Amino acid sequence: MGILSNTVSICQFQVIGETSTDDFFAWAGECLAANAFHPIEQTSEELSVGWVHLADPKEQDFSLPQVCRRDHYLIFSLRRDQRRVPAALMRAHLEQAQNDFLSAHPGQQRVGKQKKEELREAVRGALLARTLPIPAVYDAVWDTRSNLLTFTSLSPKVTELFEGLFKQTFTGLRLVALHPMARAARVVPATLQPALQQANRATTEAVLEQIQQNAWLGSDFLLWLLYQTLESPSTYQVKQPGIAAEGESFVATLNDRLVLLGGIEGGLQKITVAGPQDHFGEVRAALQHGKQIIEANLTMEKQEHAWKMTFKGGLFHFAGYKAPAVKLEKDAITDAASEKEALFYERMAVLEEGLQLFDSLLSTFLEQRLRDWSVVEKDITGWLEQA
Repeated sequence: MGILSNTVSICQFQVIGETSTDDFFAWAGECLAANAFHPIEQTSEELSVGWVHLADPKEQDFSLPQVCRRDHYLIFSLRRDQRRVPAALMRAHLEQAQNDFLSAHPGQQRVGKQKKEELREAVRGALLARTLPIPAVYDAVWDTRSNLLTFTSLSPKVTELFEGLFKQTFTGLRLVALHPMARAARVVPATLQPALQQANRATTEAVLEQIQQNAWLGSDFLLWLLYQTLESPSTYQVKQPGIAAEGESFVATLNDRLVLLGGIEGGLQKITVAGPQDHFGEVRAALQHGKQIIEANLTMEKQEHAWKMTFKGGLFHFAGYKAPAVKLEKDAITDAASEKEALFYERMAVLEEGLQLFDSLLSTFLEQRLRDWSVVEKDITGWLEQA
């Protein structure tokens, strides 16, 4: 699903580095053009990867800056076309090729290793030439004011491909995942920054270590949020800058589905609890036995609007992120291009407002986690013991 879909899965990156250009968007267009996607329908190539228009994945001409600019946003999409030969089909054709070879060489009892590899490559090439490439498109929206980039895939392979091509495209810039500790650093007040650094269990700035050593951040956040869902009104205030006004109230709750992870003899055990829950008794019992919540369905409501997602606590990814719907308004006066541009701005507004609410929720949790967690933890422990 693309960024304009009502439901989309997203992760975010920080753009690190500087450019020495006066006209950023013209420079960015040139960079995208130099690494644009090349179609392979009329060739026998196996793979093609490059940039296309976010508004139209069939277009890869970036000569005009406006095709990838929306006010302060740089917008583009990663397109990957790949031919794949089904394994069963490959085996059948390779077996036939080997039989044909032996029939043509009656003096040989078996196909040698080198010849078998030659036949494999020949068969694979022939099948690839007859196979249509399968396209996959992933959107990227770069907010040049905050230097946050939103990407519409959670696949490790796809995000790794995206990061590599981004670095190759934009000289001097690179992407760093907005991992849990990095997101926490963006939302806690200045007075709590020293406490956050003290709580950071990583010894280096390496992203992988930051994620692995600070897994407590996501699990504690989800545990706290579950407790708040069942034992409080679950009402919070907007604390982070954005579209919603500071101090506005919203409701945030966990519901329907939670995923827990814990150690058992011989490895790790994952438990999924789904369906309507009254008191989450099964979840609370699992938490008492050392398991931790790693994923949950989160709903945030402000007035008549609702944002829903599956929040993944390990990486702070947002899967199935459903924001209030926006629709393309058509009239006889406005041209189609302007209508689509207006739709983009409306879509980004509702997506960013939802993330603003999430960051406000995270900020509320961190203020308790970094100040008086022992008191809160005691209350949560007592609550779990009642299960």
